Amino acid sequence: MAETRAKLSEIDPVWQRIREEAEIAHRDEPMLGGLLHSSVLHHKSLEHALAYRISLKLGSGEMSEQLLREFADEAFADDETLAGAARADLVAVLERDPACHRLMQPLLFFKGFQAVQAYRLGNWLWRKGRRDMAYFIQMRVSEAFGIDIHPGAKIGKGIMIDHAHSIVIGETAVVGDNVSMLHSVTLGGTGKEDEDRHPKIENGVLIGAGAKVLGNIRVGHCSRIAAGSVVLEDVPPCKTVAGVPARIVGEAGCDQPSLTMDQLLNLVGGTTDDANSDSG
Repeated sequence: MAETRAKLSEIDPVWQRIREEAEIAHRDEPMLGGLLHSSVLHHKSLEHALAYRISLKLGSGEMSEQLLREFADEAFADDETLAGAARADLVAVLERDPACHRLMQPLLFFKGFQAVQAYRLGNWLWRKGRRDMAYFIQMRVSEAFGIDIHPGAKIGKGIMIDHAHSIVIGETAVVGDNVSMLHSVTLGGTGKEDEDRHPKIENGVLIGAGAKVLGNIRVGHCSRIAAGSVVLEDVPPCKTVAGVPARIVGEAGCDQPSLTMDQLLNLVGGTTDDANSDSG
């Protein structure tokens, strides 16, 4: 298995591209040489680079970077889907965020990508029954990135969280593949109920900045939630909802709203409003 991973790392196009970008960046900005070498060029694979970068960000006086690095390396070795999801997330950010021009940017600079990868490690701990350590990772992610994702939440691959400030995702929330969301989104409960109490976001959904999706409700695939909306009821697939409380205001407008990041609302009466003023 180790030999197979080594061969895959040699032909990994995502990792090769990141290394090439880091070499060019080092040439153009020598002052970043230490960062580029320690975070990218020193490592033989994306998995090793992620383990280093996440442990560096989450390390504190309460738990050293070295201890965090050991469990991160263990997680990537144990579960190959972690690295696969990270690659999908990297490509998602590059394709959807107009402020991203290189694959190395999310790895080095974008807290949305970094926080999601740290959550994935916490979720691995949660699934292994190591609940207290998972809670510790959740706490450090919140402190370091301003993002609170419960380690019990289930999040798919190809996730893009733009700006990524004040994101909250609850314990029983489910987020499908190829979902995009902007800052200040909450996937929360509606009170003190136990058991299954958080939203289920299906594949391809776009959630605008400041939107709140509350309760054990389902947001259908390829739908759009306008910025600032409060969603309290199920959303059918391929629809656009807006308002407080949110109501259906039209079709989604395209097959994959989370990929196009089209947030313009074509409202009844021929007027057009912007569901979110800044996606980059």
